[in-house]
Amino acid sequence: MQAFLRDATEFLPILLEGVRLTILVTIGSLILSTLLGLVWAIMRVSSIKLISRTSAGIINVIRGIPIIVQLFYIYFVMPDLGVSLTALQAAIIGLGIAYSAYQAENFRAGIEAIDKGQIEAAQSIGMGWWMTMRRVVLPQAVRLVLPPYGNTMIMMLKDSSQASTITVAELALQGKLIASSTFKNTSVFTLVALLYLVMSIPLILFVRHFEKKAGRP
Repeated sequence: MQAFLRDATEFLPILLEGVRLTILVTIGSLILSTLLGLVWAIMRVSSIKLISRTSAGIINVIRGIPIIVQLFYIYFVMPDLGVSLTALQAAIIGLGIAYSAYQAENFRAGIEAIDKGQIEAAQSIGMGWWMTMRRVVLPQAVRLVLPPYGNTMIMMLKDSSQASTITVAELALQGKLIASSTFKNTSVFTLVALLYLVMSIPLILFVRHFEKKAGRP
């Protein structure tokens, strides 16, 4: 135990720098995936078939390509097309696009769960499609999607470790580098696991809170 505490004192400052990048990647990709997912979802529920089918096609393409391949494409292929990004930018964009497909399905389910009668009532008093979405549908849908949204945040936090494949020195990569240079695998990866757990617990409590709140009559 004393040896572990000594190792923790030595390695934590380096690992915390990895935590900073992990949080940065998670927040950045969460914002991007939320915005894109909302766009895909609104397109998906459109009554215009071309728009709806275009959104469905985009979602299927994104879901059908592994996240790591999307990261590789953005970081290694895009420069050949004249678009050069830093590893951090590529990680945020790659994860944001990858998770936008899952966010879109969450938002679509929330939108479609709203009573059609409310939409018809809103339109009967002169509200257009967009105003109905903004004032009637989306405010209610947000409450419904909060629990799955929280689960998506937890998954995204853990999947931020995939940014290490394009050289982003987040928590997982920092742990790997320390372990490979010190051979103290047990101490290092125990610390890494604990740090991920510390970041995940608030999100888990957030999800549990809104699941209970959503379950109340």
